[in-house]
Amino acid sequence: MKEQDTYSRQTKYIFITGGVLSSLGKGIASASLGYLLKQRGYKVSIMKFDPYINVDPGTMNPFQHGEVYVTDDGAETDLDLGHYERFLGYSLSKKNNTTTGQVYFEVITKERKGHYLGKTVQVIPHITNEIKRRMTIFEGEYDFILIEIGGTVGDIESLPFLEAQRQMWLERGPQNVLNIHLTYVPYIKSAGELKTKPTQHSVKALMEFGIRPDILLCRTEHKLSKELRQKIGLFCNVEENSVIEVIDVESTIYEVPLLFAKRELEQIVLRKMGLPLNELELETWKKFVERIRNPKYSVNVGLVGKYTKYTDSYKSIIEAFIHAGSINNCKVNIELINSEEITEENVASKIGHLDGILVGPGFGFRGIEGKITAIKYVRTNKIPFFGICLGMQCSVIEFARNVCGLPQATSGEFETNDYCVIDLMDEQKNVKEKGGTMRLGAYPCVIQEDSLAFKAYGSKEISERHRHRYELNNKFRALLEEKGMVMSGTSPDGNLVEIIELTDHPWFLGVQFHPELKSRAVTGHPLFISFIKATLNNKNKK
Repeated sequence: MKEQDTYSRQTKYIFITGGVLSSLGKGIASASLGYLLKQRGYKVSIMKFDPYINVDPGTMNPFQHGEVYVTDDGAETDLDLGHYERFLGYSLSKKNNTTTGQVYFEVITKERKGHYLGKTVQVIPHITNEIKRRMTIFEGEYDFILIEIGGTVGDIESLPFLEAQRQMWLERGPQNVLNIHLTYVPYIKSAGELKTKPTQHSVKALMEFGIRPDILLCRTEHKLSKELRQKIGLFCNVEENSVIEVIDVESTIYEVPLLFAKRELEQIVLRKMGLPLNELELETWKKFVERIRNPKYSVNVGLVGKYTKYTDSYKSIIEAFIHAGSINNCKVNIELINSEEITEENVASKIGHLDGILVGPGFGFRGIEGKITAIKYVRTNKIPFFGICLGMQCSVIEFARNVCGLPQATSGEFETNDYCVIDLMDEQKNVKEKGGTMRLGAYPCVIQEDSLAFKAYGSKEISERHRHRYELNNKFRALLEEKGMVMSGTSPDGNLVEIIELTDHPWFLGVQFHPELKSRAVTGHPLFISFIKATLNNKNKK
């Protein structure tokens, strides 16, 4: 569907808040509604406002926050931006994610410079004005800005964001600001019924902050009867047809836009905001989802890492596998393998049954030897291998140790010796602060035309997103190439190695960047598509 261009663009704002408990899926809900509005021909962007005081999640442990999502312009952001990009199909920027830390940092910096000279700096109006400035930064560029407020209504941390939301509605009116509240309707097994009281209390808390929801999205494991929706609507002061059941989907989050379309969510939004119901195009998406639900083939892929106890640590990689699986008409069964548990003695039993192995990104020495052991096994046993960032670096270390005859080969990240085949980048050597100082964002890469990478991309020049401090040490480059490692992708000046390959292997490729961050629903990513195809071939040979 083409974007609507036949009227003067008046940006409308849709706020998505959550209640009762966390992890209800505000990010998926926001992304799904954004996709439906886009498919109705409107120009859409989505923003995330996070209540934590960290300036960004870049210094957080993946166990606490999940993966750090990186944008083209080098912002380290919340993983929900990954959902937004995957559903919308285009790139967002650092302006799409705001944290409490960023807001207070900006206001305090202005205060120190004398910007508020003579005034007492307060939450209202100074903090809320800065929040509203960020909320409206795309004013006039889009038809819709969807704004997801992180956390749960009632949390003390998110109060300034809710106050800014209230002020936005007051200043712009109901035709330009719409409030959606995602809540939970639990099923009490012993009573055999759904309970609406948590939703009522959540809406009550929201209304205490001066915000009345226009639409309620009710997460539930069981269908909501008409009587229940009427009850929720009556007690929460919401029209019955705006109380929308969001029942758990069967197999994939990519069914949620179809579920919302069936419940006419985007139609309700457009009617409330006085906009035309353009034609909705969903056929391509339906085919994409159908291949996820009913694939012709299946493969078993191991994801080797050290944050495997928390799947959100590898969210974009897992989603990229789903995209590539659909494109190959194949279900990708992902086995998360803790690299700390892999040894020379058990590596065959841990990964020998798998059709392919991806060694994931990470930081620090913990679990490294397990990753290197796994890479040696798949290299010598001709099992398709995909290494991302630290995974690629570990493949270089393994090759240097076991093929180049450098048993002490390591990375400068782990120890300092004369055999650091991976070492700190020159521009990183004087960096003192940890936050936001890595090599971040999209950088160009030039690919050799006769390479595996070129066959996957079909292009000699690409751009991919990075998040690292260490690189392949050029002092060892000639030796690695002499022994058979191909540096198939480099920075335009040839100084930084971006992609390594082995030609005497069915599919062995490592990348310094993070290709998973550019995988999109429906279209996928070339490297993941090629890797899954290779795992299918490997399975067929077995």
